[in-house]
Amino acid sequence: MPSRLLIDASFFLGKVWALARPYWKSEERGRAWALLIAIIAMTLALVYVDVRFNEWYREFYNSLEQKNQEDFMVLLLFFTFLAVLFLALSIYKLYLTQMLTMRWRVWLTRQYLAEWLDRQVYYRLQLDAHGTDNPDQRIAEDLRLFTDGTLDLSLGLLQSVVTLVSFVVILWSVSGSMELFGIEIPGYLVWAALLYAILGSVLAHFVGRQLIPINFQKERYEADFRFNLVRLRENAEGVALYRGEGPEQEALLSHFERIRLNWWSLMNITKRLTGFTAGYNQVAVIFPYVVAAPRYFSGAMPLGGLMQITSAFGQVQTSLSWFVDSYRRLAPWKASVDRLLTFQSALDQATAEAERHDGVQTEMTQAHSVQGRDIELSVPGGRMLLSGGEFEFAPGQRTLLTGPSGSGKSTLFRAIAGIWPYGKGRVAIPSNARVLFLPQKPYIPIGTLRDAVSFPAASGDFTDETIRTALVDCRLEPFAVRLDESAHWQQLLSGGEQQRLAMARALLNRPDYLFLDEATASLDEDTEAWLYRLLRERLPDTAIVSIAHRPAVAGYHEHKLQLVPEGSHMRLQAA
Repeated sequence: MPSRLLIDASFFLGKVWALARPYWKSEERGRAWALLIAIIAMTLALVYVDVRFNEWYREFYNSLEQKNQEDFMVLLLFFTFLAVLFLALSIYKLYLTQMLTMRWRVWLTRQYLAEWLDRQVYYRLQLDAHGTDNPDQRIAEDLRLFTDGTLDLSLGLLQSVVTLVSFVVILWSVSGSMELFGIEIPGYLVWAALLYAILGSVLAHFVGRQLIPINFQKERYEADFRFNLVRLRENAEGVALYRGEGPEQEALLSHFERIRLNWWSLMNITKRLTGFTAGYNQVAVIFPYVVAAPRYFSGAMPLGGLMQITSAFGQVQTSLSWFVDSYRRLAPWKASVDRLLTFQSALDQATAEAERHDGVQTEMTQAHSVQGRDIELSVPGGRMLLSGGEFEFAPGQRTLLTGPSGSGKSTLFRAIAGIWPYGKGRVAIPSNARVLFLPQKPYIPIGTLRDAVSFPAASGDFTDETIRTALVDCRLEPFAVRLDESAHWQQLLSGGEQQRLAMARALLNRPDYLFLDEATASLDEDTEAWLYRLLRERLPDTAIVSIAHRPAVAGYHEHKLQLVPEGSHMRLQAA
């Protein structure tokens, strides 16, 4: 059993090092190692100060016992020096540790964000989570717990090991020997501290071992609850119109109930663990006096020696009890590592799928039009949605795509965009062609209105006058004077205003191919007609492909494609 625990521990630490290693070998490694070495040096210096304090105890109490006032005053001055040195080292060790923790967290956050956003991995995880959940919580919270906990626990362990080595020597030299059952035991106080700490560590693990899975679930339940609160806030109007407060409240309370039950379990285990560790530490205060008292009362050691022994014993016992004292920090740290490991595994799997080019392959070619050949689309789970799809969109051509609801029109657009991972076939896009997709519900970033209108281009790519003209042309005149205003525009704008803002983006970005997925569904027919005429006038060379259900939209397109049922799936044909 112990060997199995050692194997599990070494395997887990290997995984931890796999998470940590990239930073310590990155472009940040120079500063990172410099900070770490400085922190380790201060840690060793603090241990040295503790050793000098231990010697001070012996001399100070001997001066009291001998009523030596001169030594007493000198020792008080020396104590002041040690205390100031200890305070300075403690402050700067904490300061540098916090600096290193944040630098590490910043680097990891950038790396995970880059990996999450690269190749639309974030979108793939939305379709198939690969056994992970709440990537936002993994990046925001678990990375914080990992960096903070790794440095805190590892430096604490280092200090405990160095303290142990330093004070074991002292304790061994001053504790003498003791006869037990006719056997002479040298350095018996060292063995007493060792047995006491081993017993405490075993019992602490037995009492608190359930904290790790409970902390894992705690982070998950908290993230789920926050996600649903944010979702309600972002969909406040829809819930209000449905008078859906009751079901939403019930759903939120259901999510919170999982937090409450998990917290109750956490409380009970923490109560038992706290009771054990508090009792363990209280007994540790008196324990060295009990085991050292026989030598003191026999006259084998002076009062100063007794105080030095108790101080050294306390340091040895505390060092050996690192596991007991750190268990409550180990549990959430272990849970955060486990969550990062599963998240990393999901990222790796999604990235590997993207590199294999699963799904329809989108290629930049020398073709003069967007062409699709042998397109087959499936949904997660494997059911075929579309088979035998072929199309061609020439420059300046305007095409209407129709079909029953749920037939796969939007999915076909996703495949053309190269983000749909289920299916096969090939889409060829002319090299250097600018392609823009406008979904029914546009994405509008939080920030200035200038940034929101310019997206996905940078706002600096367009003059303010050009942006204002695009807004006015799309019948958003009141917003033309609010370019510098920062807001959550997706919540402030109506559905129709959001779609008109997206049309202004199209006018600014001037794509060669523009795909409109119900991009005017929230507009009245007059505004819809105005915008289609505007696109034809301002973007005469742009190929436009539209998904729309209103018959009037067909009048603005010369070509039509239709998805028609064929057995259990759909087929694409010219209408």
